[in-house]
Amino acid sequence: MPSKYDQQIREKAVRLVRDHAEDYPTEWAAIKAVSGRLGMNAETLRKWLRQAEVDAGQRPGVTSGESAEIRALKRKNAELERTIEILKAATAFFTRESDPLPR
Repeated sequence: MPSKYDQQIREKAVRLVRDHAEDYPTEWAAIKAVSGRLGMNAETLRKWLRQAEVDAGQRPGVTSGESAEIRALKRKNAELERTIEILKAATAFFTRESDPLPR
């Protein structure tokens, strides 16, 4: 599912929260203010902030790059499993066809 917000908007929103966090009593207040100005859900922006912290190494978790690599490997694995099933079916078909005794 394509994202409603492109990478530039995400980076801008995260930067705004980081730059103006000290202007608010809590981080959540800064997130709500910035998300309101940009017309997005505050929880979405909070998740972007947490992912940016993971990507920067400030918080444990799976980075965006690792996540993309995992998705690509899962797609490739599924494709290879489909190929194996097709080859198994083809092998069974040709084995039956080349059997000299009619069954």
